Amino acid sequence: MITVLASIIGYLIGCLHGSQLVSMYKRVDIKNAGVKNAGASNTTILLGWKYGIFVALFDILKSTFAILIVLYLLKMYGISGDEQILLIYITALFVILGHNYPITMKFSGGKGTASLVGILLAVDWKIAVIGIGLLLVITITTDYLVIGVLVMYLSFLLSTYVFFGLEPTLIVIFLSILSIAKHMENYHRIITKQETKLSSMFRKN
Repeated sequence: MITVLASIIGYLIGCLHGSQLVSMYKRVDIKNAGVKNAGASNTTILLGWKYGIFVALFDILKSTFAILIVLYLLKMYGISGDEQILLIYITALFVILGHNYPITMKFSGGKGTASLVGILLAVDWKIAVIGIGLLLVITITTDYLVIGVLVMYLSFLLSTYVFFGLEPTLIVIFLSILSIAKHMENYHRIITKQETKLSSMFRKN
């Protein structure tokens, strides 16, 4: 029962999109413009870094909020230890699924990067420091966000295995494969030198 509840909470909160709020405010269809992605990076490309940061923060905080709600419920049910960790990771899985395949956007949403950052912050501060630190360093070094995202997922995978064992790691493996599939167009644009660089995103006000 608690597993189903955690999954529903994760998915429904994941369906909430910062880009939808900005789309309504600016009357711009972010999902079907630019690189056609309902996320912070495309919002930045279309409307500038201020709106991109808003979308990123919204999607980060919704993920953290979802896991905190589930943690509160788990404490009420007296669930702790390995079972608690696994349920947190299940919640994280459904937050990403909700973000990527939201019922509010006909199951076509974003790619889950900001949502993963919020998940890292809620799961464990050590995993968050490693993952977010690598995301920033690799993204700034390469000037491509998608490469930083790939390294962040790999870091999340390895650190989850070290700190929490096999079962949560299997969930992260699935999330990593999902992220790679979602970003295939970005990798292709890097090869063809058409991918938008981080530095160029922040030139737009």
